Amino acid sequence: MNDVAVTRALISVSDKRGVVDFARELEQLGIALLSTGGTAKLLRDAGLSVTDVSEYTGFPEMLDGRVKTLHPKVHGGILGRRDLPDHLATMAAHDIPRIDLVVVNLYPFQQTVAKSDCTLDDAIENIDIGGPAMVRAAAKNHGNADGGVGVVTDPADYSLVLDELKASGALSYATRFMLAKQAFTHTARYDSAIANWLTSLDSDNKPGQFPNHLQLAFDKADTMRYGENPHQAAAFYREPGATSGGIANYEQLQGKELSYNNIADADAAWECVKAFAPVGAGRTPSVDTPVACVIVKHANPCGVAVAASAEAAYRKAFKTDPTSAFGGIIAFNVAIDKATAEAVAGQFAEVILAPAVTDEARAVFAAKQNLRVLIVPLPGGQTSAQMDYKRVGGGLLVQTADAAVLNVSDLKVVTRRAPSADEMSDLLFAWKVAKYVKSNAIVYCKDGMTIGVGAGQMSRVDSARIAAIKAENAGLTVAGTVVASDAFFPFRDGLDVLAKAGATAVIQPGGSVRDAEVIAAADEQDLAMVLTGFRHFRH
Repeated sequence: MNDVAVTRALISVSDKRGVVDFARELEQLGIALLSTGGTAKLLRDAGLSVTDVSEYTGFPEMLDGRVKTLHPKVHGGILGRRDLPDHLATMAAHDIPRIDLVVVNLYPFQQTVAKSDCTLDDAIENIDIGGPAMVRAAAKNHGNADGGVGVVTDPADYSLVLDELKASGALSYATRFMLAKQAFTHTARYDSAIANWLTSLDSDNKPGQFPNHLQLAFDKADTMRYGENPHQAAAFYREPGATSGGIANYEQLQGKELSYNNIADADAAWECVKAFAPVGAGRTPSVDTPVACVIVKHANPCGVAVAASAEAAYRKAFKTDPTSAFGGIIAFNVAIDKATAEAVAGQFAEVILAPAVTDEARAVFAAKQNLRVLIVPLPGGQTSAQMDYKRVGGGLLVQTADAAVLNVSDLKVVTRRAPSADEMSDLLFAWKVAKYVKSNAIVYCKDGMTIGVGAGQMSRVDSARIAAIKAENAGLTVAGTVVASDAFFPFRDGLDVLAKAGATAVIQPGGSVRDAEVIAAADEQDLAMVLTGFRHFRH
């Protein structure tokens, strides 16, 4: 495939970032400029020589601007193949010059429908017709023996195109092919956004959360070492426009390639540690203490703690279950310093992640070449909740994210004894942890630290027993702890296990038909109990 010399460019953009400077550089390279409407005015006001498409075609823009570029002289100039004599003869007979570069992005449909006051008429008027037609035409004709058309849909590609044009006066096939792939992705996602929004409308044309026909878009970020098992292949995809603060925004500082399980477990650890946002300062230890450490094994927290420093939080979290922590994922919600790195380096870990790592800590980790160290930014301000997806055979389950936040004022004390201030602090801590433990979840905590974690059992009472057993195996005692249960107790037997183990307070959603029986059991054993009114199932 030959390079294509660019002699004429058609520019018509809604996103006008950088377009004046880009067009000025094209003009200086001797490239003739065609344009439409607002883009033409912008370029002309900047002192550039621009031919309006209406002048070029001999037909005015019409129907309130709905018809601008839908003309044989435009699409013939884009779609005509330079390697076919019949095409060239037809173009010459009808006075259709070549258009070598198409610079187009589309009406702002997504931005329009994101507005709270957007109407159906507003949305319809922001569905681009001519733009996608030109983009697809140019992308289709990107390559042939005598050179094809270049298409630019993203202002981020202006510099790449200019560099190549300045170097050779032409666009290579490799560049045109890359731009064509991006162009088809651009139009596909544009149409997907339209379909998603329109099919979400109810009978009153009000948009809902779940379209009747769901189109998803993700960008490949990396190829994994392997999947959930070594005989499985895997890749990691990032959601375009996803808010900051998620694992998808990681930067790997060192270590082996990441595997499927590494990403899944790192996500579990990061989502949990983010729950302890480093804001303000409270007593030590406390649910309000800004520094937190989470250790995850097989998608479940096996140790969580808050403390006055990252090192102290790590040492407390590690005590919960040193056996499970072996080969685990360790997350911090503050920068890792040298002392913390030296402490963590004493155990075998698969992945370490934090919002920052000091230079001194990096030097410590560098001695462990296989250790994966990730930087993940904490959320910046208000973030919008993403949808959760779960693949099932032949289908997809979709739900809103579990973004429910518990405030102390929401708690309902249902026992004769109310929790003490220290118990309440630890109850709130335990509730945050329980959200990230697989159901059925039982979490024993004390002094801002997990003491025992029971996860993923078919019976809640078994989770209660297992959590106590794991605490004992780690040399810890559950006497004097508080307990969080991610869902209600269906019978009093689970509560009896907690009381017998020595727990003093419980936080749970409530809502069982046997709530009165469970509350009575708590009163019998002098347990304080508070209800949240909502559960945190995590399957």
